[in-house]
Amino acid sequence: MGDALVDVIATCDDDFLTRFDLPKGAMQLLDEPQALALYSAMGTARETSGGSAANSMAGAAAMGANVAFVGQVAADQLGTIFTHDMRALGVRFETAPLTEGPSTGRCLILVTPDGERTMNTCPGAAHCLPTAAVDEAAVRAASILYLEGYLFGPERSRAAMLKAIDIAHAAERTVAFTLSESVCLPGRKEPLQQLIAAGGIDLIFANESEALQLAGAADLDGAIARLSSQVGTLVFTRGPAGAVAYENGTKTEVPAISVPQVVDTTGAGDLFAAGFLAARCRGHGVERQLKTGGIAAAEIISHFGARPVADLAELAKL
Repeated sequence: MGDALVDVIATCDDDFLTRFDLPKGAMQLLDEPQALALYSAMGTARETSGGSAANSMAGAAAMGANVAFVGQVAADQLGTIFTHDMRALGVRFETAPLTEGPSTGRCLILVTPDGERTMNTCPGAAHCLPTAAVDEAAVRAASILYLEGYLFGPERSRAAMLKAIDIAHAAERTVAFTLSESVCLPGRKEPLQQLIAAGGIDLIFANESEALQLAGAADLDGAIARLSSQVGTLVFTRGPAGAVAYENGTKTEVPAISVPQVVDTTGAGDLFAAGFLAARCRGHGVERQLKTGGIAAAEIISHFGARPVADLAELAKL
């Protein structure tokens, strides 16, 4: 479950980010007028379906996993694009589009010459996901329910996520949660910490910065110490330094996979989660799960966009 967005990707220089007061390498939320103003100033762009959890499901499907996605689009052109793309990639997507209200969400992504991406998201319809949209049969059938932090902020979509968690745990399924930058913001972090303390999350994905913010720790070992008593599996990505997992009292680390050139880091964390989950569902051990996540992340940062271009199934060999 997550934001159903269409990514609009363009290149820019650092001066452009400064001119629009955009925090480099981070994500910020925009309203409709702000999104229109930024879009008008962007250079030539390419459009592709996106959204964090949607990217992960597209990647997992490319590696042979059986996946479904729950997310809200509107009955408009971008909504049609998103729906077509997801289904064409082999992802089951049956959420009915909104016939009134906000338009389909989009993420305006600016990529600087160093490959760093700066995301500017106008969620639109994505944050209007109702509890009625939760596909109960799909949640019960899935071995893992994967939730995206960006969707956790608005009360309406948060209620849908909590409903899905209850269904998954009643069916004795695993609930995985990717933090996303936004859940570390005031007003979102506290409800998530309460959910974690209540045993609502079984597996957490986070980059190093997000992990430290959530745990209030000075380093990853401190974050592991504070979170491991509440969450069974912790998975932290560290960019060029690789990734680390902590499960059943054991810490496992793997190095990053090098690429000739980092073109665009958009979706690196999303595809890492895709590889990790695909390997996990096939019964591989934690080290292989981390390595498969690294393989998928390395593929995605070697080109523009957050959807795989190369044959991930061949690369991962699951």
